[in-house]
Amino acid sequence: MNELDFDKTGGLIPAIVQDADTGAVLMMAYMNSEAWEATKSTLKATFWSRSRQELWVKGLTSGNVQHVKEIYIDCDNDAVLLKVKQIGGAACHTGYKSCFFKRMEGDTIEIVGKPVFDPKEVYKS
Repeated sequence: MNELDFDKTGGLIPAIVQDADTGAVLMMAYMNSEAWEATKSTLKATFWSRSRQELWVKGLTSGNVQHVKEIYIDCDNDAVLLKVKQIGGAACHTGYKSCFFKRMEGDTIEIVGKPVFDPKEVYKS
């Protein structure tokens, strides 16, 4: 089987996004079949926004676009890994380079790094 199994996961599959050059994990989002087709045809990372209930092309607002270099499908056809070239300094909507900027040390959460941009300025919120 070469295509994703959206039926098995209720219509949305997790998409892990990794920097193609460094291997850093940048984010995790969800794709529906429309986002999957858009990503394959445009090679721009496109997801399904669960909060807005619409397609979301990563970086359309912020300018931090993700150009897809490689796509991997997991063994169960229900998750995808996108290796991308991250344009702009941040993948995270909070302004950090990666969405994974909180590190657990015992029971303590440590913030790793500093924001690359101010989300209030970029998203006018």
